[in-house]
Amino acid sequence: MTQASLMRASLIRDPLIRGVSLWRVVGMVVLVIAAMSARLQAQQTDGSRAASTAVVTFTLDFPQSNPEHYSMAIDAAGHARYECTGKVAENSEEQAYETEFEVSAGNRERVFGLAKQAQYFAGKIDSGNRKVAFTGMKILSYQDGQRSITAKYNYSTLPAVQQLTALFQSMASTLDYGRRLVYYHRYQKLALDEELKHMEEEAKGEQLSEIQGVAPVLQAIVEDSSVMNVVRARAKELIEMGSTAAARH
Repeated sequence: MTQASLMRASLIRDPLIRGVSLWRVVGMVVLVIAAMSARLQAQQTDGSRAASTAVVTFTLDFPQSNPEHYSMAIDAAGHARYECTGKVAENSEEQAYETEFEVSAGNRERVFGLAKQAQYFAGKIDSGNRKVAFTGMKILSYQDGQRSITAKYNYSTLPAVQQLTALFQSMASTLDYGRRLVYYHRYQKLALDEELKHMEEEAKGEQLSEIQGVAPVLQAIVEDSSVMNVVRARAKELIEMGSTAAARH
């Protein structure tokens, strides 16, 4: 082969080699970008899953109180589940009760905001002060896709835990009214008037939270023509109070 032929062959091969090398580089870059994108998407999915499955739960066990036990769990979407074991009257049998409802957006944000301030209950949250009166064994827990933390306490000096305890207790008080109203509506309708009076007083005193959580119970009373009109009117007023409060939150 002549020198001229060799030069021509070299000139042809060089662009081909450069072209192949360029495509290899491009291919590697594409693979790296795809891998980074997949990793980012997985992280975002994990984060979204953790957020959507996050649940804050408050439990109280207090013997000789009524109810002696209750628990409330609220998830990041605002869905809440309440369950308790208690009596309606001193001489009645202990019964289990449970219900589900949607928490107002404001209180949902408060619950998860306070849980975050309390570092999701990591570490010791009980004051350790044995001179403080026993007001029931309380448990706060936080679970999501990445962690599961539970803390027990009687009394805490942490402001976030104190506020969260008060909020859960005010919601539980509302739902316990619902428990008793269900019983009275079914078995003792004449007791409804007095029970609703007490509920109305506490609602006006801002001692109850999430009244809309018992709206179905109140609505059933409103729609029952066998119940006294004054009682039905009071139940209707409480529904309106609950709707107003939920909208305000």
